[in-house]
Amino acid sequence: MNRKKKKITLLIPAYNEQEALPLFYDTVSRLADEMSVSYDWELLFVNDGSSDGTMNIIRDLAASDSRVRYVDLSRNYGKETAMLAGFDNADGDCVITIDADLQEPPSAIPAMLAKWEEGFKDVYGRRRHRDQGIMKKTMSRVYHKLLSGMSGDVRLTDDAGDFRLLDRQCVDALRKIRETQRYTKGLYDLIGFSKTPVEYDIARRVAGTSKWSARKLMHLAADGIMSHSVVPLRLASYVGLIVSVIAFIYLIIVLVKALFWGDAVAGYPTIVSLILFLGGFILLALGIIGEYLGRIFLETKRRPPYFVNSVSPRNNEN
Repeated sequence: MNRKKKKITLLIPAYNEQEALPLFYDTVSRLADEMSVSYDWELLFVNDGSSDGTMNIIRDLAASDSRVRYVDLSRNYGKETAMLAGFDNADGDCVITIDADLQEPPSAIPAMLAKWEEGFKDVYGRRRHRDQGIMKKTMSRVYHKLLSGMSGDVRLTDDAGDFRLLDRQCVDALRKIRETQRYTKGLYDLIGFSKTPVEYDIARRVAGTSKWSARKLMHLAADGIMSHSVVPLRLASYVGLIVSVIAFIYLIIVLVKALFWGDAVAGYPTIVSLILFLGGFILLALGIIGEYLGRIFLETKRRPPYFVNSVSPRNNEN
């Protein structure tokens, strides 16, 4: 008696990837054909509000290949939310997240599946090297260590991203986390489950350019810290306490000098410096508090994380 084949979902967030999609589809469809004896396959594209012909290409692929499904989001929500939409609609026994630019090689997927069959629930791709400048590499590693140190829940792994295989248990756990200010790399560690790496060599993009600008990367980094740590608030409190103690000591010194040596009109630069320093720190502390309050405000509205234009029917639907 033949056992039922497991189903593998390839989750592909796509934003303005019309140049890369044909080659990407050809590559992953060949892989699915080669492994069709062992697994059933689902190619789930999430169109994240693309402004080019990405969605038209995806519809054409779905019309010609029953393995292709799609979720067409109503606007551009960002990759983090697009992946959540994919998790919500994936049917596979495991889900493999992969970008359409082929920087993450589909050839690493068989090794991921082998680790999954061994019993690992989260098999993450780890880059052997990154074609980046020294400054960008250093900043990335410093940020990972900083967030891991600031949060008791998250331990980020260097050179690991969203290219990973997630067992159905992991996917169901991630679906339960409905926060709108998402940092999925932190959530992977937060949910737990057994993890193991598969190393791969990152390639150049086959077409187009990266959608991650410096501003978006900064926002993502801030999301990671604010979503998984309250250390910035504690630091503001500690600095405020230290400044208050120093100010109190300085006040005692000024009073003692005034009592014993008179109150000469002096110290103007010192006073101005203290006012500017204290004013700057107060604004910084208020900004940190405001960031957290803003996130609380957005989360308490309990708005849906995303809206969709259309979703293709599942294979078992008429």
